[in-house]
Amino acid sequence: MRAMRQPLVVAVAQPGVVSGEVAANAVEHAELVRAAAARVVVFPEMSLTGYELDGQAVTVDDPRLQPILVACAQTQSWALVGAPVPGVSGHTHIGMLAIDGGGVRVAYRKMWLSTEEARHFTPGNTPAVLDVDGWRLGLAICRDTGIEEHAAVTAALGIDVYVAGVLEHEEDVAVPEQRARRIAAEHHVWVAIASFAGSTGGGYARAPGGSGIWSPDGQAVARAGAETGAIARATLA
Repeated sequence: MRAMRQPLVVAVAQPGVVSGEVAANAVEHAELVRAAAARVVVFPEMSLTGYELDGQAVTVDDPRLQPILVACAQTQSWALVGAPVPGVSGHTHIGMLAIDGGGVRVAYRKMWLSTEEARHFTPGNTPAVLDVDGWRLGLAICRDTGIEEHAAVTAALGIDVYVAGVLEHEEDVAVPEQRARRIAAEHHVWVAIASFAGSTGGGYARAPGGSGIWSPDGQAVARAGAETGAIARATLA
């Protein structure tokens, strides 16, 4: 089946975000989905809300997500969007929403939290894979990418692409690429990382961008710069 599948066009996007303004940020996401011309569009960690650790969770039936749903339906795209999401028993997680023309679901909950994040959120406990057109996308959020165990348990599920939304300080602009090259080399998979650019809230006045896509041999095949609104895309075959 994998031999018969079609190439997959993946994009990583750097939305300009207004901290806490989910409705406005959803419109920005929708515009980038249309501009990306890709089957899968990946967004950074907590891209819908900005990096606000005390922000309200976004539910899958939130009407503010409608612009993204419409854009995905029009372009036949999947959008992988970052947001705080509700869990069971009142817990909240840092999550990744998978949105297509048919609806919204929580696709993944961040497993490895920072010390400060752990004061506000509960870690997820299960690696996750999203199947798109026969391609298996392993999902990750920020610190997950620096934990070798996370890449290993996710890769063990049989993935083709390791996909992450991240946020870094300006001085750590090189970190996502270092991690991407390691993951690609160790697990022989494509890696797609969407990294925030610009101001995101939560003490990040100038995130560095630098989103990219790396081939299974660790080579960068598409990179974005430091500006908000940038998109990098590649065809995976």
